[in-house]
Amino acid sequence: MAHLALSQLALSVPVGGDFSLRRSAFKASNLNSQDKLWAPVGTLNLKANHSRLRNRHVTCMSVQQASASKVAVSPLGLEDAAEPPLNLHKPKEPYTATIVSVERLVGPKAPGETCHIVIDHGGNVPYWEGQSYGVIPPGENPKKPGAPHNVRLYSIASTRYGDSFDGKTASLCVRRAVYYDPETGKEDPSKNGICSNFLCNSKPGDKIQITGPSGKIMLLPENDPNATHIMIATGTGVAPYRGYLRRMFMESVPTYKFGGLAWLFLGVANTDSLLYDDEFTKYAKDYPENFRYDRALSREQKNKKGGKMYVQDKIEEYSDEIFKLLDNGAHIYFCGLKGMMPGIQETLKRVAEESGFSWEEKLSQLKKNKQWHVEVY
Repeated sequence: MAHLALSQLALSVPVGGDFSLRRSAFKASNLNSQDKLWAPVGTLNLKANHSRLRNRHVTCMSVQQASASKVAVSPLGLEDAAEPPLNLHKPKEPYTATIVSVERLVGPKAPGETCHIVIDHGGNVPYWEGQSYGVIPPGENPKKPGAPHNVRLYSIASTRYGDSFDGKTASLCVRRAVYYDPETGKEDPSKNGICSNFLCNSKPGDKIQITGPSGKIMLLPENDPNATHIMIATGTGVAPYRGYLRRMFMESVPTYKFGGLAWLFLGVANTDSLLYDDEFTKYAKDYPENFRYDRALSREQKNKKGGKMYVQDKIEEYSDEIFKLLDNGAHIYFCGLKGMMPGIQETLKRVAEESGFSWEEKLSQLKKNKQWHVEVY
């Protein structure tokens, strides 16, 4: 695709009053002389933030213009390590990072709030796609007076280069945990999630204690750049896949030129609950031979039996194709709430038995071949 002149791209949109816009934001500060184009750094709900943005301008571009080129990243030395970084900062000696931004990702009709949180680690807590950071919220552990809170793990939602492509930030996708009393139906703040509320309430400049990185099970296998990767997520479980997909389709990484198939299944409640939808839709448009994107919207769609459409129902729709891809060596990933797995396993087992083979044997083979990757919480 031909490159577009930068002078053709910028469109200055005033934000203020009750003007509402929900799309990817583009930051001029991320552009250096080698960058071919600006790229989305996060999905903003500008209505929720209009008071902070009232007298500013947000630079936006159409999807067509934004697809002209991949983005240069640095430092490329982050590609040199043979093994992923692990536990560089332990709970007793966490790293003090800084909050860059906190943006609401979901629309007004989404049940609950999910935030995209960018953290500046200054290049001191490097990680690979698919790893997690630990976060230690401020305050005292109520079960251990005088001791800090326990570490909470969050899958990283950015590539190793971060949303500003300079290797100095990491992004988290966090759903605010709110407790409602079953009898009164009212929120009980004393039982709300301590860490998720700390993160979603954070402001730019706030300090945050992080540990890690940790985890190897969800690392993206890059030995075969033409491999197939089937990614299944519910809600914030989409976080590691955002990192994979930005590495595959947004960033210009000299040592990793993806030419395979990435297929994302995302299960959420409704359209307003979709996470990073603008980014994923753009990849599907720009790379139709390499990326497929299927959504399961439980409160808006029906499965073939007339019930709610969950991610396992969407998997069942394409089960023949999925099993053929697995037979040919595809990797399959699951990330999200642990409650997603029983329904998915039951669906895969039923489909396998209907096709005349043993799901237990197939699963054993997938695990043996390291094609099966699960991270649930």
